[in-house]
Amino acid sequence: MVALTDNGAYQRLFALRGELTALRRELHAMPELGFQETRTAARVVEALRVCGVDEIHTGIGRTGVVALIHGRSGPGGRMLGLRADMDALPLQEDNDVPWRSATPGLMHACGHDGHTAMLVAAARHLAETRQFDGTAVLIFQPGEEGYAGAREMINDGLFERFPVESVYAMHNWPLMPAGRIGLNPGAMMAAADQIEIVLQGRGGHGAHPQLAVDPVLMAGHVITAVQSLVSRNVAPMDQAVISLCAMQAGDPGAFSVIPREARLTGTVRTFRPEVQQLIEERLNALVESLALGFGGHATVHYKRLYPATINTAPEAAFAARVAASLVGASNVQADLPPSMGSEDFSFMLQAKPGAYLRIGQAAVDGSGNACGLHNPRYDFNDEILPLGGALFAALVEQGLPSSSSASTSPGVPVQ
Repeated sequence: MVALTDNGAYQRLFALRGELTALRRELHAMPELGFQETRTAARVVEALRVCGVDEIHTGIGRTGVVALIHGRSGPGGRMLGLRADMDALPLQEDNDVPWRSATPGLMHACGHDGHTAMLVAAARHLAETRQFDGTAVLIFQPGEEGYAGAREMINDGLFERFPVESVYAMHNWPLMPAGRIGLNPGAMMAAADQIEIVLQGRGGHGAHPQLAVDPVLMAGHVITAVQSLVSRNVAPMDQAVISLCAMQAGDPGAFSVIPREARLTGTVRTFRPEVQQLIEERLNALVESLALGFGGHATVHYKRLYPATINTAPEAAFAARVAASLVGASNVQADLPPSMGSEDFSFMLQAKPGAYLRIGQAAVDGSGNACGLHNPRYDFNDEILPLGGALFAALVEQGLPSSSSASTSPGVPVQ
């Protein structure tokens, strides 16, 4: 961990690191999938009551939890939102630690247990000190891993009930050293779309292919041709990825049978809506034409899942200043390259100004768990829990400065 400036929230939470670690590991041992986080939500509510928050609202977006903490001026005034995700992944854990998953086939392989513990840590500090004016809105979100839980909470009236001016979230990043924080004032993560291509031909005997229309052959040409969509349709200065990740056709035991149908599934990642639309249109035209050329038929099912995660520039600049106040400007990368991964916090950023940050968790000396996200041997680095909690808390304290500290706080202009 890099050296931190003398930050009161960090020092307070560092003294509580044992409790925070215990909570994080308890959550790790009881992973739950999206919209099934009943035990996780109940444990969060229990922890928030101990913290002394002012209000707790449950069942938002099915299993989401929202806590309110009022500053020195009491209820009312400006609101600032902080979000952590709670759900786990359908993955068998391969770690041999006392806190390993107790549920076969499920694990916290993305660190949402750590994100939740960091936001609880922020709640502890904010509720005890209340060095801000207005209201901190702490959002514990279900179903980030493919379930669009952020959209579910928004559709359930999240921002009507709690009209925050801005909202912030962070995600651990194993590729960045612990104590470093990264973000940028634009695209942080790509839009994620799901594609399924169904190729239909005419089945037959492998010894008499002239009597069949081979969908496997069609699939081979589609797999190759689809890669031209980015290289020959998308402007070189734009970014896009098309990956066909699975193919299903025929029966491995029927070695001489040409099947009637083949299916390809994959994903499209883009940053700009115009590029997203272009790829969808060109994909349909290309696949249908190829299938027709072979005497077959194709259907493309194109599903838009998550939009791109786009930070708003003023809030990103503010978050970078807040991060620098904790770890020093040299440990904040304010021009972090975007990732082609996706994140449903994007729905919140479509509704409200805000920023999404990455918090490093790799041990500086190279020791410890170095696995990437969504790996069966991944584990959250508990050493960054006090820093993550302090960063969440500082976003509130500096974004909603009390009258006594308003002159020194970076603040965020009202949108």
